[in-house]
Amino acid sequence: MSGITTHVLDTSRGWPASGVPVVLEIRSETGWREVGRAETDGDGRVRQLPPPVVGVYRLTFQIEAYFQAQGIEGFYPEAAIVFHVRDASQHYHVPLLLSPYGYSTYRGS
Repeated sequence: MSGITTHVLDTSRGWPASGVPVVLEIRSETGWREVGRAETDGDGRVRQLPPPVVGVYRLTFQIEAYFQAQGIEGFYPEAAIVFHVRDASQHYHVPLLLSPYGYSTYRGS
């Protein structure tokens, strides 16, 4: 099954980060063009983004609102992950591990 999915885990609290707005963009010759928008569900996941074509993508997570809703002051207002889709028939799972003062990512399965 091909596609792009993501999930956000709040590692400072040990649970999924729900309600995080996520924007998916593809890079073109003239800049970034939005191709999808979603919000993480109760399990911290975005399961349905548009199927990819070959290209360079950017997932931007609006994390400031997530932490503000919990009364936590974070350092990063957003986290952006840029990655290649080299084979549009593959599945690309791009998780975000999040805390108020740091984040990391990896290519998931």
